[in-house]
Amino acid sequence: MSIRLIAFLFVLGVAVLGYVAWPKQPARAPEPAAETGADAGSTGMPGGNPSVGTEAADPGLKWTVPARWTPQGERPMRLATYSVPAAKGDAEGGECAVFYFGPNQGGGIEANIDRWVGQFENAGAPARSTQTVHGIAVARVKVGGTFLAPGGPQMESQGKKPNYLLLGAIASGPKGAVFFKLTGPAKTIEAAAADFDRMLGSLKKS
Repeated sequence: MSIRLIAFLFVLGVAVLGYVAWPKQPARAPEPAAETGADAGSTGMPGGNPSVGTEAADPGLKWTVPARWTPQGERPMRLATYSVPAAKGDAEGGECAVFYFGPNQGGGIEANIDRWVGQFENAGAPARSTQTVHGIAVARVKVGGTFLAPGGPQMESQGKKPNYLLLGAIASGPKGAVFFKLTGPAKTIEAAAADFDRMLGSLKKS
């Protein structure tokens, strides 16, 4: 056996012994998945938006979504969005947006109702009412006219929409106010009013 081959085998043996003797690092457990608050697929909040944050994603309320309404994907600043089918004769359907900003966030009830009313031009006198559902106080408003369709970061008008209607409700939940805003062509919203009533009537503390 040549000296060169002997030297190669010696080096190889040292390398193998070194690998066996070297202390091994323990395997790391996988990082736990980040919690996202309320389950977006649970009853009451399909189409929910966990990206609003753990605390803000769980309003402490649940509700039943009308069967005719379709949950939409995530939208900025919204807990959920539902599309409402258009009534016969209306060119477009309606939309119900649900907002929740966390405990003690989102502003007062009257200020928000006034803001909703202010989103209409030539609005008639708003119809206001209150109700209690399973121990939850709910303030409601109905207003119609030419909707200014606010949107974007500055909530600027996206174009005037005549003969529109808004049904709004603010539920005082155990973790803060939850805002329900149903808007669309008047006939479509009138046709969806019973569904809106039933949804609010299904409110419960989760």
